[in-house]
Amino acid sequence: MRLPALAIALLAALAACKPVPASDAATPDMAAHGIASEHGEGKLSVIARGLAHPWAVAPLPDGGFLVSERGGTLRRIAADGSVSAPLAGVPAVHARGQGGLLDVALAPDFAHSRRIYLSYAEPGGNGLSGTAAAWATLGDAGLTDVTVFYRQEPKVDTEHHYGSRFAFDDQGHVFISQGERGLRPLAQELDKLQGKLVRLNLDGSVPEDNPFVGQAGVRPEIWSYGHRNSQGLAFDPRTGKLWESEHGPRGGDELNLPRPGRNYGWPVVTHGIDYSGQPIPEAMGKEKQGMEPPHFVFEVSPGLSGMAFYTGRPGQPWNDSLFLGALAQRQLIRLQLQGDRVVAEERLLQDLGERIRDVRLGPDGNLYLVTDEDDGKLLKLEPPRG
Repeated sequence: MRLPALAIALLAALAACKPVPASDAATPDMAAHGIASEHGEGKLSVIARGLAHPWAVAPLPDGGFLVSERGGTLRRIAADGSVSAPLAGVPAVHARGQGGLLDVALAPDFAHSRRIYLSYAEPGGNGLSGTAAAWATLGDAGLTDVTVFYRQEPKVDTEHHYGSRFAFDDQGHVFISQGERGLRPLAQELDKLQGKLVRLNLDGSVPEDNPFVGQAGVRPEIWSYGHRNSQGLAFDPRTGKLWESEHGPRGGDELNLPRPGRNYGWPVVTHGIDYSGQPIPEAMGKEKQGMEPPHFVFEVSPGLSGMAFYTGRPGQPWNDSLFLGALAQRQLIRLQLQGDRVVAEERLLQDLGERIRDVRLGPDGNLYLVTDEDDGKLLKLEPPRG
């Protein structure tokens, strides 16, 4: 039966108004699927797909999300899975190797300031690049008032180990994690910013109580050093302590609780070897006086990425857990905590078969993940309920 011309026109108009779930992608499967856990069944659903190597997700108060794509685009995803066009105003990025647009995070006062933070590989002349951080105001169509407030110096010509995550304390500071850019000795050189965790005031200035302020030949931004490639950073809501996950060499992924002025050893101290199977040339063993041992070590490297705490939910099966994305092992790791101690470990989402780049806790109590793939996904993981 042929439809009248008016009906055809009406259907076409309705189709034109329907939000597109993702660019060049089919409608995501919003139906939740059961996920087995030692503590009951969770639920996993796909919110959006067709993302180009998403690197970070920031849940928004309205139920939507900001997602960065490594190639240099920032997208807004609604709760129904519709994906915006690339937001305008994102700084130019060095989208080569492991470089590109990296972390996105909401400012602590986002509800009234609409300020967000971006970290990225910033291009320099002659193929040089370095980790940088900017803030901006989020509008309906893009970013305004974009301000670069931190630049890793010096810029170098490698294309990996950029880091980089943000974490905010409750005292007006932002922490920025970075990598040593594959130039291992730089992690120990205090006049350079590679391989350092830095701490700044929210306006980008250096806090007067940073551990190296006033010391000649030392960058005052530095909070801790001797880091390889910090791709996870989060404060434990229970204690206020900062935790860092370090994407290590072969057999040397680790968790640290970075303290001011401390040296975390890379590349002098490590549990790992080079990916080639050869020893790390500078390594002197698993420990050395004056260098901090890791808080927790993965002797078989999962390829650690983003991290999130799940706390404050007494009686819930996953309460007091730390979640970590795994790139090499393509899964989500749940560490059960008692205080600061890791007392149990559970591997989730092994059947997904995708590199998990970031994990965040949403305001609704669910976990949100992005997978670093050509056809990257934004996923919702609902924990088992007690």
